[in-house]
Parts: sequence; structure tokens; C-alpha cells
Amino acid sequence: MRSFWRTLGPGTLRDIALVCAADAIVGASFGAIAVSGGLDPWVPVAMSLLVFAGGAQFAAVGVVLAGGGPAAAVAAGLVLNARLLPFGFAVADALGSRWWTRLPGAHLIMDEAVAFAMRHDDPRRRRDVFWTCGLALFACWNAGVAAGVAAGRAIGDTGALGLDAAFPTVLLALVLPSLASPGVRRAALTGAGVAVAATPFLPAGLPVLLAPAGLLAAARRRRRTMPGDATPGDATPEET
Repeated sequence: MRSFWRTLGPGTLRDIALVCAADAIVGASFGAIAVSGGLDPWVPVAMSLLVFAGGAQFAAVGVVLAGGGPAAAVAAGLVLNARLLPFGFAVADALGSRWWTRLPGAHLIMDEAVAFAMRHDDPRRRRDVFWTCGLALFACWNAGVAAGVAAGRAIGDTGALGLDAAFPTVLLALVLPSLASPGVRRAALTGAGVAVAATPFLPAGLPVLLAPAGLLAAARRRRRTMPGDATPGDATPEET
């Protein structure tokens, strides 16, 4: 056990704890919003246990509370969760090779666990970080949702308490150190620009899916600046 904690490192554990704290607050906000909107208490609890995808859950509940049907709610959740497919390939090694680890591991795939795992190249450390973050987030999210459901009628307007701002604030604090790199900064700004430009034309939740376009722009720029990329057609007259 001591070796396990040394493998993770105090910095990683601190960052995971911060994200878990924010996740619990947002989970409480989700539970309170769902119940105050008229849903039965078991609905947000069951969604959190079986779906475990904050953005998709907010989108599905938003569709239902706005008068949409179950099919539209499921479609909104699927669109938002489409990004998790490439995430699964990125951390496949952390899930193990047995079906009894892959199935629960796939359920724990979310942005935060993948981001923490992708920080590391060592397979063992990637596995430890992924499972620690995933299980901690699962527990904190569901505990937060249950607390929000219990206090939903008393809280009333959850937006007035700023609960919905806690999670993106913590994520921004974690991302800021990475922005010191010019390449990362260019990719982030390009992706943010694409998402903001698409906001007036696409339904809520879809513009953010276009943000990875910033990675494509950064990759093209890097390829242009790398030396030794001359193609056969670039030969000079003397060489032909």
C-alpha cells in the first residue's frame, strides 16, 4: 500500500482530491436541479450510478425538463459522450486485459481520469492513477448527487449559490500550468475559438466537441516547422 501511494505521488493525489471535491459539488447541483425540476428522486440517483457522465446527465435532464421525450434525452447524452470513444483507446492499457476489469474500467472513463492517466508514460503509474481517479470520482459524484437530491427542495435556485461554477473553475486551475507551453496555448486558443464561433449555430453541448480542431491546427503547424520534411517534388534543378 505504501508503494502504491509513492507511485501516485502527493501532487497527483492533491489534484485528484481537488477534482473530486468540485465533482461532488457539481453532483449535488445536478441532484438538486433534477428534483426541483419535478423528477422523482430515484431518477438522478439511478442515472449517476448507471450512466456516470456529468455532462450527459445534465443534457438529458435538461431535455426532459424542457418537455422533450426520452429518445431526445438519450440522443443528447450520446452526442456528448461520443468523445469518450477515442478516450477509451487512449487508456486501453490501463483497463487491463480481462473482461472483469475492462467492463468496470470502461464505466469509469471520463475526461478527468483520462487526463490524469495521460500525464504519465509508465504503464503501472498510468493504471494506478486511472483507477484511483476513476473510483474516487465515482464515489464523490454519487455521494454529491444523493446529497443534492436530499436537499433539492431546500436549496431552491442552485445557480444562485454558484454550484455550477465550481467544477469548471477547478479544471481551469489544473489546466493553467500547461498553458505555459506556446504549442499547448495555441492549440487551446484555437479550439476555444472554434467552439465559441460555433455556439450560435449549434445546440448546447455540441460546440465543445469541435474544440479538438485546435489539436489539428497545432499538429499542422508543427509539421511545417519540423526540419527534414522535404518531399521528392521539392528537389532542386541541380539534384534533377
